[in-house]
Formats: sequence, C-alpha cells, structure tokens
Amino acid sequence: MLDGEPRGVPVTSPSPPRPPWQDPPPRNGIQEKQEHMRVIHEAPLAPMTTLGIGGPAAALIELHDPADFPEFVALADTFPGEPVCLGEGSNVLVSDAGCAGAVLRMSTKGVRMAGNTADGRVLVEVQAGHLLADLVATTIAEGLTGMEMLVGIPGTTGATPVQNVGAYGQETADTLVQVTAWDRKLRRMVTMDAAECGLGHRTSVFKRSRRWTLLTLVFALRRSELSAPVTYRTVAAALDVPVGSRVPLDEVAQAVLTVRRSKGMVLGCSGSDDRSVGSVFLSPEISPAQAEGLRARHAPVNRFPDGSTRVSASWLIRQAGFELRRPVVPGVRISSLHYTLVAEEGATAAGFRQAVDMVFQEVLRRTGVRLTSEIDFL
Repeated sequence: MLDGEPRGVPVTSPSPPRPPWQDPPPRNGIQEKQEHMRVIHEAPLAPMTTLGIGGPAAALIELHDPADFPEFVALADTFPGEPVCLGEGSNVLVSDAGCAGAVLRMSTKGVRMAGNTADGRVLVEVQAGHLLADLVATTIAEGLTGMEMLVGIPGTTGATPVQNVGAYGQETADTLVQVTAWDRKLRRMVTMDAAECGLGHRTSVFKRSRRWTLLTLVFALRRSELSAPVTYRTVAAALDVPVGSRVPLDEVAQAVLTVRRSKGMVLGCSGSDDRSVGSVFLSPEISPAQAEGLRARHAPVNRFPDGSTRVSASWLIRQAGFELRRPVVPGVRISSLHYTLVAEEGATAAGFRQAVDMVFQEVLRRTGVRLTSEIDFL
C-alpha cells in the first residue's frame, strides 16, 4: 500500500505522435469533440489493432483527462449493452461486424514518483493509458529495476494486470502494489491491492471480465544500476554473460530487444510479419505424466512462478507439423520468424478465428496437449 499520501514530482516520457485514425473525417456527419474527451460514431477499429482486422464501433469514446471520468462513464451508459475497453489493440481481434455498443479508449498519460515503501522501494504511479514501453523506458532512465525485461512489449500500462503481462523472468505481479478502478457492479471507484487482482499465469480477475475499468496503477521498484538476474539463456547469450548475471539496466534492455526482434516480437521490426498479436497461445499447463513424456521428446518444459508446469506453445505448434511461413487459411499464415499466426492482405476476423481453431485441433491431435488462446475477442 502507499506510504501516506502520494508525493513527489511528475516524470513524463515523450508521447508518440497522434496516429491518423484519431482524427478521421466525420462518418454519417457525426463527430463530437470536447477538450479532454472525444466521441466518434462508426469509428473504424481495424486501424487501432496490430492485426488490422475488424469492423467499426458504434461509438468510440476516448478519455484524456482522468478528471472527466464521471462524464465518461455517464456517456458510455447511454449506449446499448456493456461497454468494452480497448488499449493499443496489440492483443485484440475485433469481429468483422465490429461492436454494436460503446468502445472505451483510455488515453490518459502520466507517470510520477509517489513516495517509498517501508522497505525502501520507490512507488511509481501510472495512468492506465500510458504506454508500457514509455513506462519501462522511464524506469530504466530513473535507475529503477523491476520492469526492464518488459521492454519491447506493446500496449498500455492499464492492460498489464489484465493478463499479468510478463517476459524473460519478470511479470506484472512482481511489482504491482495496487490499482484504482471503476467498478461497474458497485457503480463507484475502488482501490484493489495486488492480492485482490488475482494475478496468475497470464490471468487475473480482470481477464475476460467487463466489471472493472482500470484507471491508475502503482508499482514498487528498487533503485539499482543493475538489472534483476538474467534467468533466460537466450538473453544471457545475447549479453555473453552467464545465466544469473546482473548487468546495467540499459544493456539488459538492449539484449531483450535483440531477442524479441529475432522472433518478430517488436512492432515495426519484422515487415510482413508485423500484423500479429505476439503469442496467440499461452504456454499450456501440463500434468506430471505429460511433463515426463514431453521431456523425453526434448520439449522445453518449465516450472512457472505460479507453481504450474508448462510447455512452450511454439514447440507444440512446430511438433504439430506447422512450418514457418505456412498458409493456414486465406489471409492468415504462420510467421516467418516465430511459431505464431500473422495476418496478410484479405484477412478477416472469421478467418483468423478459424486458423486459431485449426492450430488448436492439430496440436491436440498430434501431441495430446490442449492450447488456450490468449487473444481478447471483441
């Protein structure tokens, strides 16, 4: 929890230029603008996702100032059905028909140092719409360790607790202290500590639930010139250091980016493979008997922080006979760099879902392991 009232000075990182879709021409002659809130009717959603697939939203409501949130909620409630939240669209597949209700886009920005914990960690308060990449860059520049392995992950900070975002030995659960959210069931703001968020392997109480809209997040990081221990062999190899080494923060960040780029996991780095959602499937949990059999086949089987034993989804997809660059359905193929699905010209949401199901069925048939998609379907 916070040590008294938040205090300190704001630290903000540069915001990227406003993408063209945020200023589209009026559709059906309707576009409303306010100083800190924007409403666009029949807003195209495909350009707001990394897959570039999907139909329009009946209304897109974009919030820039947290102080306007009550008006934001009241406006969303005027549209039919439950509203859905959209961040940077890096883990989302929008229906070909689009969304009949309101789509909420949290575009609030800001990072500030908010005091210290009793054990000397620095509390960092972040607005939900702040880009995760910008937050990680800020923490590295400030000499704070705890998020450096998350470099290169797209999306907003508010999305990180939803599936307990993590990579290369770090995850949101390691540093998250509390969140402030709008609870649609209680119709009020609530503060939840990390334990109440139910963070597990790529899951939380927020996953696939529309009850909460996350507004602010507080993380606790440690001051250090050195990173957390490097536990992944690929990152250690990129650094040319033994596993378990600690290195300067900027050096480990560059090494993680190198590894991610080699897999096409950094947006804008992989050309024709850019239209993806990263990893389509979770590393599935397996039984002790499955683990024994898969280890005999030299599969990458590992214990995870939540105590589960899991096997690499990429390895399973390769074992199921899918090859790099292989077409799966029209407009959807396996990436040329990594065993995941990417979209091409002509791709549809229906086709992408069909491809996901085909990979699931073939992996189950060939390996006996059930994959779970981590895509959010709108």
